[in-house]
Amino acid sequence: MGEGMGMDMLPEDSVSTILSYTSPSDACRSSMVSSTFLSAAESDGVWERFLPNDYEDVVSRLVTPLTFTKKKELFLLLCNPVLIDAGKKSFKLEKPSGKKSYMLSARELSITWSDEPLYWSWRSIPESRFSEVAELRTTNWLEIHGRIKTQNLSPNTTYGAYLVLKIYDRAYGLDSIPSEISVSVGDKICNGTAYLRQGDRKKQQMESLFYMNRVEMLRKRVGEGDGREVPRERDDGWMEIELGEFFSGEDSEEVKMSLMEVKGYQLKGGLVIEGIEVRPKDQ
Repeated sequence: MGEGMGMDMLPEDSVSTILSYTSPSDACRSSMVSSTFLSAAESDGVWERFLPNDYEDVVSRLVTPLTFTKKKELFLLLCNPVLIDAGKKSFKLEKPSGKKSYMLSARELSITWSDEPLYWSWRSIPESRFSEVAELRTTNWLEIHGRIKTQNLSPNTTYGAYLVLKIYDRAYGLDSIPSEISVSVGDKICNGTAYLRQGDRKKQQMESLFYMNRVEMLRKRVGEGDGREVPRERDDGWMEIELGEFFSGEDSEEVKMSLMEVKGYQLKGGLVIEGIEVRPKDQ
């Protein structure tokens, strides 16, 4: 008796139960084993288990309703970012694991003086998923905070928090002194420092030579932290800085995330904030 024929002798309900304890990627691969596995791997019972417990609540908060007939279709649709909560957040499922990711738009963040048109402007740009981004015009005080509850995230998962941004070529004053970054949950705090720079090394070297004494003096005002982050390119054309990581357990706790540069007092501008993304680090 061939292996595929043996598999076909298993009741489909039993196969569905087995698959529901695997992962979305395992379920998709198993559909090639036999016709019984194919049928089980498409069943609503399996994909209902892969969807988060609060998926109905998430679907009810969608800006644009999704059209689907099976739970697997819904799962795959949610593997692309969708806008929720009047477009101020986006939600996504990580395809291999089914774990939840969120992005808080700039409007969902607390940005000091963001309601002052002299310092910040709110505008629409085609490359953003949100209707508005925050553009720094000029300020000597950069302070950005975001918050999210662990009950909205996948339990028993290590998450990273990422500030999603753009830095214009005409930017100034952003990396004279490192910004202080932090992520905290309860009494657990992850601190560090980050440089807001756009990657023009020649320009950085010239500025370092010109302002060497002042830059060294400014940097002494900031602790070393756990390391120094720099922006990295994302697949969606934006850049991101990892603010830190945290563990989302079974309890409901508030995650506080921040980036601050409030010690240099130099004017800075040319920064665009899209939001803060919170996504699983362990897939």
